[in-house]
Amino acid sequence: MKIRRFIKYHKLELSFFVFLFSFSLFLMLFLRMDIDYFWHYKAGKYMVQHSTILTQDVFSWSLFHSPWVSHEWLFEILLYGLDYLFGDFHLFIYVFSVSFGLLLFLFFIQKREYLKNVPFALLWTIFFSLIFTGLSGRPQLLSFLFLAISVWFVFDFFYHPNSKKIYFLPFVSLLWANIHGGSSNLPYLLCFFAIFAGLFQFSCRKIEAVRLTRSQIITYLVVALLCMLGILFNPHGITMLFYPYQNMGDSLMLSTIAEWQPSNLNELSHYVYFIFVFFVLVVMIFSKKKIRFIDALFYIVFLYLGLKSIRFWFFSYIVFSFFIFYYISERKQDCYSCFLILMFSFLLFLFFVHSFSYSSIITTKTLSDEAITVLEKEKPKRLFNYYDYGAYLIYRDIPVFIDGRADLYSGKIYRDYQDISRLRYHFTNLLSKYQFDYFIVPKKSGIFSYLKNSHVYRMIYSDDTCVIFKQNKST
Repeated sequence: MKIRRFIKYHKLELSFFVFLFSFSLFLMLFLRMDIDYFWHYKAGKYMVQHSTILTQDVFSWSLFHSPWVSHEWLFEILLYGLDYLFGDFHLFIYVFSVSFGLLLFLFFIQKREYLKNVPFALLWTIFFSLIFTGLSGRPQLLSFLFLAISVWFVFDFFYHPNSKKIYFLPFVSLLWANIHGGSSNLPYLLCFFAIFAGLFQFSCRKIEAVRLTRSQIITYLVVALLCMLGILFNPHGITMLFYPYQNMGDSLMLSTIAEWQPSNLNELSHYVYFIFVFFVLVVMIFSKKKIRFIDALFYIVFLYLGLKSIRFWFFSYIVFSFFIFYYISERKQDCYSCFLILMFSFLLFLFFVHSFSYSSIITTKTLSDEAITVLEKEKPKRLFNYYDYGAYLIYRDIPVFIDGRADLYSGKIYRDYQDISRLRYHFTNLLSKYQFDYFIVPKKSGIFSYLKNSHVYRMIYSDDTCVIFKQNKST
């Protein structure tokens, strides 16, 4: 009887829960094993087996034992632990659990807002999949969840001065700094944004601002300082406090790493983000309600970040989720709403079952096992490898010249790697400097053309993924 009564009063919530579960399964069809997964996994394995936290490089020959800010060390141990528990299924477990958890979190903390207009809630959830760039075994997934929790704490205290949730923000900051330190500065920055929004009180034709009390401002300041203090509790100490800004200020990395590229109207794939942010702006402008100043401020800040780098696209989605429903008109909840949700759920579930039976996790191993076998036999000491090959080479215990840890190599050898790969005017001097004994590069690279016609190196292996050259002994 109690179960029947519960279902009667919560059938809409239960229907949306089923939809989110089906939607999360559907997302797993796009799960890919990102190339950085391999060095993350290997780092976790190394730390567990050696009972240590990595603060120096142990995977390259070029910078062996150089200082390394392993700002994702706790995630890497978690990843290795999941593999130990679930084997080959661990990647699916990790991505599905965090993705579904994030969707549930966004829904349940503002359940009433979501369900006041079911068609819009469904449309908003679909946007989740269109700009979701984190479907891989990387720590960014957990950063998305930490950001959602942080924004919830900050917004909740802005409108409810008696709320105590804000005091948990420093703990989020501490955990964030050890799981994905590259974006762990956001909790205290969110506090500063809220303070700025609360310094004004006005009401014009479309925008209104509400001034914070003195007590709220002081609380935000104290929490922000505690968040900064929390970041210091990591294996690298105060370095982590400045690490995100150093990365964002590195022009070489920003110009060469794909996920750090700015949003570009010349790229067709980027239009989904432009459509998304324009859609949010239109909803706010044409709403019958006035635009709250704090919402406008957060929209501008995260729009700027999203335009600056595609890696912040999903940050925009998470932040916008906390105010977009405020501007949506309420729609009558009826049987049609439940039917619509369950129909979507059923179709998504069927599509997942049908597609998953014919496919598996999309892998981006980048190198064939045959190529690895050749390198294992040759045992190169000073291998030059293509950037995207580095992670899998590390995974297979082959020392690399460079890999996906661009922050480690930037300012040291990263520019040299770029110059060699692109045959810039002094690249032959760099070849003499590093004395490479082997090269593993793609056929379409500039350095391949040089090596192919050089008497110093000879090709010993070739396939669809790569070519391996060996230095002639006579040289």
